Amino acid sequence: MNGQPYADTLVVPPPPDEPYVRVIPLGGCGEIGRNMTLFETKDDIVAVDCGLMFPDEEMYGVDIVINDFSYLRDRRDKLRALLVTHGHEDHIGGIPYFLREFPKCPIVGTPLTLALIKAKLKEHKPSDLDLVKVEPGDKVTYGAFTAEFIHINHSLAGACAIAIRTPLGAFFHTGDFKFDQTPIDGDPADFAAIARVGDAGVLCMLADSTNAERPGHTLSERIVGEAFSNIFARAAGRIIVTSFASNVPRIQQVVDQCKRFNRRLAFLGRSLTNVVQYASELKYLDIPEGLVIKLSDVESYPPEQVAVMTTGSQGEPMSALTRLSVRDHKLLRIIPGDTVVISATPIPGNEKSVGKTINNLYRLGAKVIHGSSGNAHVSGHASQEELFLMLNLVRPKHFIPVHGEYRMLVTHAGLAEKTGVPPENTHIIEDGDVLEFTAGGCAQIGRTYGGNVMVDGSGVGDVGEAVLRDRKHLSADGIIMVVVTVDSEEARVVAGPDLISRGVFYLPESGGVLDELKVTLNEILAGCSAEGLRDVGNVKEHIRAGLSKAVFARSKRRPIVIPVVMEV
Repeated sequence: MNGQPYADTLVVPPPPDEPYVRVIPLGGCGEIGRNMTLFETKDDIVAVDCGLMFPDEEMYGVDIVINDFSYLRDRRDKLRALLVTHGHEDHIGGIPYFLREFPKCPIVGTPLTLALIKAKLKEHKPSDLDLVKVEPGDKVTYGAFTAEFIHINHSLAGACAIAIRTPLGAFFHTGDFKFDQTPIDGDPADFAAIARVGDAGVLCMLADSTNAERPGHTLSERIVGEAFSNIFARAAGRIIVTSFASNVPRIQQVVDQCKRFNRRLAFLGRSLTNVVQYASELKYLDIPEGLVIKLSDVESYPPEQVAVMTTGSQGEPMSALTRLSVRDHKLLRIIPGDTVVISATPIPGNEKSVGKTINNLYRLGAKVIHGSSGNAHVSGHASQEELFLMLNLVRPKHFIPVHGEYRMLVTHAGLAEKTGVPPENTHIIEDGDVLEFTAGGCAQIGRTYGGNVMVDGSGVGDVGEAVLRDRKHLSADGIIMVVVTVDSEEARVVAGPDLISRGVFYLPESGGVLDELKVTLNEILAGCSAEGLRDVGNVKEHIRAGLSKAVFARSKRRPIVIPVVMEV
């Protein structure tokens, strides 16, 4: 099991004279989200997926996190295509930012995947899009790479694994997958195509590791339909179901139960409405005419004759379900007797916000079915027995676990070794690591930029660690501003000092403390020499150091102190 000798350096040696293929994960290795992997030869590069990651609790104010494109930026003349396995945010969410830098790059995917990408791009308004539509079984060639898209099961229609053939050998990227023997669309994974790729020989396989720690098999999506049937049969009032907007099979399950139990269905949430529109147009969804009603018409139906499907399964602050849980939605209110089904499990880091939403729903009198209770949700990712099956079908010479936190990658590598992959051929790599394949074998040769690029409002990459440290400091200790005016010629204070405190003291009770601090400030300023008062930088430093010491002595807090010194 290979280690990481370049963990602390950013060095990528020049390419060798012999044919080679480099594999560089820019995201998704050692984390959940931000999935993106580069495949590079002497003259060509193709990328697989370009996702985003939602910020963790330490990323104050950050909207989303995307990949660092520095490696691609330096080799833009070699970039040939972006191949997309499926349309989940952690695989397509970074594409709008990718296209800002590489607007001419072809984007290759199945029809629903491209429709979801186009929906995301509406807000960004790119021009001259080169979208290449493929169906499972199709092959596309870009430079030295020939990619074959192979149908696989996931929690989204149109998901594919990709077999990438190079002059050095074949690489097989599973994408997100599970083996569902009874899928809702009636189309199991293409085992024959996967086995055919394996029979032809696979140099290296990259495989989804999300559920590598979970033994057994992942339950079929059809189990959710049975659970929904029980819920719809017993619910006396309205039913409100939340799931990931892109989970088309789950949407179909709700549609089927509404039809069976004679309920009208309304959709709440822009992303969900877009998915329903595109999936219906592409025949991935079958919705009977007259079943869907406007959200504004829900109140005109008896509670037992209506259902609502909404976004917000992750407790996002401004999502539809979160707003419903605090009665902050204009068109719909949770009322006693409603049954709310949260048909998803929290992404790591979202557990608190989801729990808060559930508590608020209970306070409003709703019955909440959540987590795996009643089988209202099943995973879209393969568990250990399915991972074993994929390994045995493909039989790769080398193996790279991807799409998972580090412990998941290690566990998946262990599974690969049990199926016969030599330990020296399992490569646990993280974002930015550069793995090079040549005729002589494979080795980790260096490391490039694989860190987070944070998007905050319209700014991309302008929020770094220093900004986050300041935001963390502000959230923990608050801020005090000092405003003082000095006459530099006469070396005297002519106005102030005035104090403005936020997040340090409770203002109605802080008058005495602030008065004491003003006295301290006057003493600090009085202690400055005439020459010192003529130097604004010197005055600021005296105020910052002296006031910080005084505040800590009184409160044991260390707020950010910002002196504002004006000269007249």
